[in-house]
Amino acid sequence: MAKRVESWVVTDEFWQRVEPLVPVRSAADRIYLRKPGAGRPAKPARLVFEAIVYVLRTGCQWKALPKERFGSASAIHKRFLEWEAAGFFEALWKAGLAEYDQMSGIAWRWQSVDGAMMKAPLAQESAGPNPTDRGKKGGSKRHLLVDGRGVPLSLVVSGANVHDCKRLDDVLSAIVVDRKSPPHRRSKHLCADAGYRGREHLHTIEAYGYIPHVVDRRQEADRKRRDPTKKARRWVVEVCHSWFNRFRKLLVRYEKLERSFLALNHLTAAIIAFRKVPMTTNIIYG
Repeated sequence: MAKRVESWVVTDEFWQRVEPLVPVRSAADRIYLRKPGAGRPAKPARLVFEAIVYVLRTGCQWKALPKERFGSASAIHKRFLEWEAAGFFEALWKAGLAEYDQMSGIAWRWQSVDGAMMKAPLAQESAGPNPTDRGKKGGSKRHLLVDGRGVPLSLVVSGANVHDCKRLDDVLSAIVVDRKSPPHRRSKHLCADAGYRGREHLHTIEAYGYIPHVVDRRQEADRKRRDPTKKARRWVVEVCHSWFNRFRKLLVRYEKLERSFLALNHLTAAIIAFRKVPMTTNIIYG
């Protein structure tokens, strides 16, 4: 019987992609952080990365990291914040998209945008009353733009009380990779639900060069029924949100700071992008 491999284990193949991007502490930083002969040496970068993935996948608190496996939880969290400040997690996401684009080609023609809410009881930034939970305090929202296969291209975090359309401009301007200008306008479509309907929001979509397709689910189903050759496209962004929710640290936001929560989302986006690269094994198990 094959031994069960846990979902947070980082494969050698994935680490080969991650290692070149890991921030390296300068000599001055090492002297400042650790005096000669004092304290323990810095943890190996791979161990730190595996600990971060462990937190992301299991949803445990940082201080609940297994000490026998990862050592000091505070040291892991400190390195996590250092890497976030250095832009490591966004850089990893960009690297994943670059490899995905090289191997499969980003499905630019049909893109989709939508937001999803989660509880955020401890959040001190980018949080607000949850309109779907009797206005209770402590809710956040993740706004996503995805390509035609559901791979995230842009990600913005806000309070739960911020309507999706209010962050539309931010989402469309925050795409982390560049696209060559399409030769024809018909090569750039954006699918959205009825929440983005309105003259101002349609103007925003068109200002970015998209042909807007803003319909509710009933209209989308009716179109499919009338013409079976029509392909439903907006659902891919909903699927992408479900992929994010498989990482339990993102189901309920316990990160107080926006930068920490955003970094975990960027890491998740990177994993999703790398998993879409064909001819590769799993980058992490599960």
